Amino acid sequence: MHFVIADDHPIFRGGLISLLKTDFPDVTIHEFSDGQSVENYILTEEPALAILDIDMPEKNGLDVCLHVNQSSSTRVIILTMYNDAEMLRKAKANGACGYLVKDNTSDELSVCIKTILNGEKYIAKSLQNSKLLQEIERKYDEIHLKLSSLSQTELKTLKLVSQKYASKEIAELLFVSPKSVENYRSRICKKLMLDARNNSLLIWVLDHKEIIEDYEEQEN
Repeated sequence: MHFVIADDHPIFRGGLISLLKTDFPDVTIHEFSDGQSVENYILTEEPALAILDIDMPEKNGLDVCLHVNQSSSTRVIILTMYNDAEMLRKAKANGACGYLVKDNTSDELSVCIKTILNGEKYIAKSLQNSKLLQEIERKYDEIHLKLSSLSQTELKTLKLVSQKYASKEIAELLFVSPKSVENYRSRICKKLMLDARNNSLLIWVLDHKEIIEDYEEQEN
Protein backbone atom coordinates (compact mmCIF):
# COMPACT_ATOMS: atom_id res chain seq x y z
CA MET A 1 0.00 0.00 0.00
CA HIS A 2 1.06 3.56 -0.69
CA PHE A 3 0.49 6.68 1.47
CA VAL A 4 1.56 10.32 1.13
CA ILE A 5 1.78 12.98 3.81
CA ALA A 6 2.14 16.74 3.42
CA ASP A 7 3.04 19.17 6.20
CA ASP A 8 5.46 22.08 6.17
CA HIS A 9 6.99 21.14 9.56
CA PRO A 10 9.72 18.51 9.06
CA ILE A 11 9.78 17.44 12.72
CA PHE A 12 6.05 16.77 12.69
CA ARG A 13 6.37 14.85 9.41
CA GLY A 14 9.07 12.69 10.96
CA GLY A 15 6.92 11.87 13.97
CA LEU A 16 3.95 11.11 11.75
CA ILE A 17 5.97 8.72 9.61
CA SER A 18 7.15 6.91 12.74
CA LEU A 19 3.54 6.46 13.87
CA LEU A 20 2.51 5.18 10.45
CA LYS A 21 5.42 2.76 10.20
CA THR A 22 4.57 1.32 13.62
CA ASP A 23 0.96 0.53 12.73
CA PHE A 24 1.41 -0.06 8.99
CA PRO A 25 4.94 -1.49 8.57
CA ASP A 26 4.45 -2.57 4.95
CA VAL A 27 3.24 0.81 3.70
CA THR A 28 5.35 2.95 1.35
CA ILE A 29 5.26 6.60 2.45
CA HIS A 30 6.21 9.71 0.45
CA GLU A 31 6.39 13.08 2.19
CA PHE A 32 5.97 16.66 0.95
CA SER A 33 6.30 20.11 2.48
CA ASP A 34 3.90 22.08 0.26
CA GLY A 35 0.45 21.67 -1.21
CA GLN A 36 1.21 21.99 -4.90
CA SER A 37 3.90 19.31 -4.90
CA VAL A 38 1.74 16.78 -3.08
CA GLU A 39 -1.22 17.51 -5.37
CA ASN A 40 0.91 16.92 -8.46
CA TYR A 41 2.16 13.65 -6.99
CA ILE A 42 -1.30 12.41 -6.01
CA LEU A 43 -2.79 13.14 -9.42
CA THR A 44 0.08 11.25 -11.10
CA GLU A 45 0.58 8.30 -8.73
CA GLU A 46 -2.84 7.96 -7.05
CA PRO A 47 -1.75 6.60 -3.64
CA ALA A 48 -4.36 4.88 -1.51
CA LEU A 49 -4.31 7.60 1.14
CA ALA A 50 -3.14 11.20 1.56
CA ILE A 51 -2.73 12.91 4.95
CA LEU A 52 -2.72 16.68 4.48
CA ASP A 53 -2.23 19.67 6.73
CA ILE A 54 -4.37 22.74 5.96
CA ASP A 55 -1.84 25.56 6.24
CA MET A 56 0.94 24.86 3.73
CA PRO A 57 3.00 26.90 1.24
CA GLU A 58 1.84 27.27 -2.39
CA LYS A 59 -1.54 25.59 -1.90
CA ASN A 60 -3.52 24.84 1.24
CA GLY A 61 -4.69 21.34 2.11
CA LEU A 62 -8.39 22.08 1.60
CA ASP A 63 -7.80 23.22 -1.98
CA VAL A 64 -5.63 20.17 -2.64
CA CYS A 65 -8.37 17.97 -1.17
CA LEU A 66 -11.01 19.49 -3.47
CA HIS A 67 -8.92 18.97 -6.61
CA VAL A 68 -7.89 15.45 -5.61
CA ASN A 69 -11.50 14.55 -4.83
CA GLN A 70 -12.54 15.68 -8.31
CA SER A 71 -9.72 13.97 -10.20
CA SER A 72 -8.40 11.01 -8.21
CA SER A 73 -9.47 7.94 -6.23
CA THR A 74 -7.06 8.81 -3.39
CA ARG A 75 -8.79 9.12 -0.02
CA VAL A 76 -7.84 12.26 1.92
CA ILE A 77 -7.43 12.81 5.66
CA ILE A 78 -7.12 16.40 6.82
CA LEU A 79 -4.73 16.53 9.80
CA THR A 80 -4.70 19.98 11.35
CA MET A 81 -4.38 22.04 14.52
CA TYR A 82 -7.91 23.43 13.92
CA ASN A 83 -10.24 21.80 16.45
CA ASP A 84 -12.99 23.71 14.73
CA ALA A 85 -16.39 22.60 13.43
CA GLU A 86 -16.48 25.20 10.66
CA MET A 87 -13.11 24.04 9.32
CA LEU A 88 -14.42 20.49 9.49
CA ARG A 89 -17.43 21.55 7.44
CA LYS A 90 -15.13 22.98 4.78
CA ALA A 91 -13.06 19.79 4.74
CA LYS A 92 -16.18 17.66 4.31
CA ALA A 93 -17.47 19.94 1.55
CA ASN A 94 -14.13 19.52 -0.24
CA GLY A 95 -14.38 15.73 -0.11
CA ALA A 96 -12.21 14.77 2.87
CA CYS A 97 -12.86 11.25 4.19
CA GLY A 98 -11.28 11.97 7.56
CA TYR A 99 -10.57 14.92 9.84
CA LEU A 100 -8.04 14.65 12.67
CA VAL A 101 -6.74 17.20 15.17
CA LYS A 102 -2.98 17.21 15.72
CA ASP A 103 -3.31 17.20 19.53
CA ASN A 104 -4.87 13.74 19.34
CA THR A 105 -2.99 12.28 16.37
CA SER A 106 -1.23 9.42 18.14
CA ASP A 107 -4.46 8.19 19.75
CA GLU A 108 -6.70 8.30 16.69
CA LEU A 109 -4.52 8.01 13.58
CA SER A 110 -4.57 4.23 13.21
CA VAL A 111 -8.32 3.98 13.89
CA CYS A 112 -9.01 6.78 11.41
CA ILE A 113 -6.95 5.17 8.63
CA LYS A 114 -8.45 1.71 9.12
CA THR A 115 -11.95 3.20 9.15
CA ILE A 116 -11.35 5.07 5.90
CA LEU A 117 -9.68 2.15 4.12
CA ASN A 118 -12.80 0.18 5.05
CA GLY A 119 -14.87 2.64 3.02
CA GLU A 120 -16.22 4.70 5.93
CA LYS A 121 -15.50 8.24 7.17
CA TYR A 122 -13.93 9.42 10.40
CA ILE A 123 -14.20 12.62 12.44
CA ALA A 124 -11.96 13.49 15.39
CA LYS A 125 -13.58 12.44 18.67
CA SER A 126 -13.23 15.98 20.00
CA LEU A 127 -15.66 17.14 17.31
CA GLN A 128 -18.03 14.20 17.03
CA ASN A 129 -20.49 15.45 19.66
CA SER A 130 -20.05 19.17 19.06
CA LYS A 131 -23.36 21.09 19.14
CA LEU A 132 -21.89 23.51 16.61
CA LEU A 133 -21.07 20.58 14.32
CA GLN A 134 -24.63 19.31 14.62
CA GLU A 135 -25.94 22.74 13.65
CA ILE A 136 -23.55 22.92 10.69
CA GLU A 137 -24.60 19.47 9.51
CA ARG A 138 -28.26 20.47 9.78
CA LYS A 139 -27.55 23.55 7.67
CA TYR A 140 -25.55 21.44 5.20
CA ASP A 141 -28.48 19.05 4.81
CA GLU A 142 -30.89 21.95 4.30
CA ILE A 143 -28.73 23.36 1.50
CA HIS A 144 -28.50 19.95 -0.17
CA LEU A 145 -32.28 19.65 0.00
CA LYS A 146 -32.65 23.03 -1.72
CA LEU A 147 -30.11 22.10 -4.38
CA SER A 148 -31.94 18.84 -5.06
CA SER A 149 -35.00 20.86 -6.10
CA LEU A 150 -33.09 22.40 -9.03
CA SER A 151 -33.09 21.01 -12.54
CA GLN A 152 -29.76 20.13 -14.18
CA THR A 153 -29.83 23.35 -16.18
CA GLU A 154 -30.61 25.42 -13.10
CA LEU A 155 -27.83 23.71 -11.15
CA LYS A 156 -25.33 24.38 -13.96
CA THR A 157 -26.46 28.01 -13.98
CA LEU A 158 -26.04 28.23 -10.20
CA LYS A 159 -22.51 26.83 -10.36
CA LEU A 160 -21.58 29.35 -13.06
CA VAL A 161 -23.03 32.16 -10.94
CA SER A 162 -20.84 30.93 -8.06
CA GLN A 163 -17.85 31.31 -10.40
CA LYS A 164 -18.91 34.95 -10.98
CA TYR A 165 -19.93 34.57 -14.61
CA ALA A 166 -22.36 37.24 -15.82
CA SER A 167 -25.68 36.24 -17.39
CA LYS A 168 -24.39 36.92 -20.91
CA GLU A 169 -21.36 34.70 -20.33
CA ILE A 170 -23.53 31.95 -18.84
CA ALA A 171 -25.80 32.13 -21.89
CA GLU A 172 -22.81 31.59 -24.18
CA LEU A 173 -21.54 28.65 -22.11
CA LEU A 174 -24.96 26.98 -22.01
CA PHE A 175 -25.80 27.84 -25.64
CA VAL A 176 -29.01 29.63 -24.70
CA SER A 177 -30.23 33.22 -24.84
CA PRO A 178 -29.51 35.75 -22.06
CA LYS A 179 -33.27 35.92 -21.50
CA SER A 180 -33.31 32.17 -20.80
CA VAL A 181 -30.54 32.62 -18.23
CA GLU A 182 -32.54 35.35 -16.51
CA ASN A 183 -35.50 32.95 -16.37
CA TYR A 184 -33.26 30.26 -14.87
CA ARG A 185 -32.00 32.69 -12.25
CA SER A 186 -35.54 33.75 -11.40
CA ARG A 187 -36.65 30.14 -10.94
CA ILE A 188 -33.56 29.38 -8.84
CA CYS A 189 -34.31 32.33 -6.55
CA LYS A 190 -37.87 31.13 -6.13
CA LYS A 191 -36.79 27.58 -5.24
CA LEU A 192 -34.11 28.83 -2.84
CA MET A 193 -36.57 31.36 -1.37
CA LEU A 194 -34.36 34.33 -2.26
CA ASP A 195 -35.27 37.84 -3.30
CA ALA A 196 -34.42 38.04 -7.01
CA ARG A 197 -33.26 41.64 -6.54
CA ASN A 198 -30.18 43.16 -4.89
CA ASN A 199 -27.74 40.42 -5.95
CA SER A 200 -29.19 38.08 -3.34
CA LEU A 201 -28.45 35.01 -5.52
CA LEU A 202 -24.78 35.95 -5.96
CA ILE A 203 -24.42 36.60 -2.23
CA TRP A 204 -26.04 33.23 -1.42
CA VAL A 205 -23.87 31.20 -3.79
CA LEU A 206 -20.67 32.86 -2.58
CA ASP A 207 -21.64 32.06 1.02
CA HIS A 208 -22.19 28.40 0.06
CA LYS A 209 -19.73 28.02 -2.80
CA GLU A 210 -17.86 25.00 -1.41
CA ILE A 211 -21.08 23.05 -0.87
CA ILE A 212 -22.35 23.96 -4.34
CA GLU A 213 -19.12 22.93 -6.04
CA ASP A 214 -19.12 19.61 -4.18
CA TYR A 215 -22.76 18.89 -4.92
CA GLU A 216 -23.31 16.11 -7.43
CA GLU A 217 -25.77 16.99 -10.17
CA GLN A 218 -29.08 15.22 -9.74
CA GLU A 219 -31.15 13.61 -12.48
CA ASN A 220 -34.37 15.54 -12.67
